[in-house]
Amino acid sequence: LGKQDYKKTRPMLRATRLKAEAKKTALGVKEVALVLAAILVFLLAFYAFFYLNVSSEVDLDLDLDEN
Repeated sequence: LGKQDYKKTRPMLRATRLKAEAKKTALGVKEVALVLAAILVFLLAFYAFFYLNVSSEVDLDLDLDEN
């Protein structure tokens, strides 16, 4: 009997809403790690591709010089 319901003020409601939106749109550590891992894999593949091409061309040049 005689209890009053707690009513949030406008600034408190706005702060709660902004906090929920920020949480929803914020990047997590998992997403950042996945993006960094994908970039690293791409760079390693790029490096390996050119390394293998250059090393095979050097081997061909050595074989031609021996004849």
